[in-house]
Amino acid sequence: MTSSAPRETDRLPPPRAALGQQTWREIAYLLTSWPLDVAVLWYVAVWLFAGVLLSLTLIGLPVLAAGLAGLRAIGRWERERARALLRLDIDEPSPLHRSRRQRGFFPWMWSTLKDPVGWRTALLFVVRLPWALFAFVVVFVSLFVLWPLLPWLARWMSSVDRALVRVLLSPSDELERRIAELESGRLTVTDTASADLRRIERDLHDGAQARLVALAMELGLAKEKLTEDPETAARMVEEAHGEVKLALQELRDLARGIHPAVLTDRGLGPALSAVASRSTVPVRVTDDLGERPAPAIEGIAYFTASELLQNVSKHSAARQATVDIWRADNRLMLQVTDDGRGGADPAAGSGLAGLAERLAAVDGLLAVHSPTGGPTTITAELPWRERTGTREGSRP
Repeated sequence: MTSSAPRETDRLPPPRAALGQQTWREIAYLLTSWPLDVAVLWYVAVWLFAGVLLSLTLIGLPVLAAGLAGLRAIGRWERERARALLRLDIDEPSPLHRSRRQRGFFPWMWSTLKDPVGWRTALLFVVRLPWALFAFVVVFVSLFVLWPLLPWLARWMSSVDRALVRVLLSPSDELERRIAELESGRLTVTDTASADLRRIERDLHDGAQARLVALAMELGLAKEKLTEDPETAARMVEEAHGEVKLALQELRDLARGIHPAVLTDRGLGPALSAVASRSTVPVRVTDDLGERPAPAIEGIAYFTASELLQNVSKHSAARQATVDIWRADNRLMLQVTDDGRGGADPAAGSGLAGLAERLAAVDGLLAVHSPTGGPTTITAELPWRERTGTREGSRP
């Protein structure tokens, strides 16, 4: 009588069933790493030899820079390979940053030579070569001899590759993030300063300068008529006197836009009260600062509040607004609130995005809460930096 009990061979899956898709991907990675490492090592050897040999000439540094640029590309391809075969979640490093005034071959060469990403990529393939050879041999032999152990061997050996790739090809998170932020902040500050200089130049050319030129011509005509027609000359001098007053007022307004004297002499609270007094919307200013921050931070806070109050006057249809400034630990806090129609959105090109970029350039931030129908509350946060001294003629 034939037994109906299942045989042992029926209950155990064949050896190939233990090799899932991820195991085959790991095996593919281990088998291809050694040939790839050999090829890249030849690239590194030729590159370094050529770069060092040619360093006695003018083309040595460009060769080194071009080789590093190629290694950065190889590293990007290796991260893609690790993501596809090892399922390794790894971020791309920050791109090379150069200011807009540094475009060109030599700035590119210098930035590339200082780039740690290319150098770490070269180090990965040099360090990994002996291990890649060992893993290649073990996996290749296991495919024909140690088949039942292959899944565990592949998982263990690929974990070493994961660690190497993660250490040498991952971005150095905090450092590279800060470098990228500082470079971006420097670009923002540079662009803002350039825009301010162009604005000042335009205001001088179209305003006070044009008025002073007209004034000089008017006085010249009055001088010619002084003996022939004294009454007309007197009238022209009187008109010129009015033009002088207007020119002086324009120069005062321009100087206030650069750095108001009240901010230097009395501080942020009185300066914001002066801005509030010129607003078309009634503004209440509350100053809870017991001391003054560094002049640079004070100036940024002043111009931030000024621009926010201009937005309130132009766009909010508010009946009243408030400005509050205070210190919270090592941060200077500035909050502008209005009872207008709301709907302020930094992404809508309202100028708030530019403010946020300028604040971010000094480790600050801008938070906007403006539901449709209002009210709108915009909070600016700046790092508190101690005031190391006061300018001559100013009060602390």
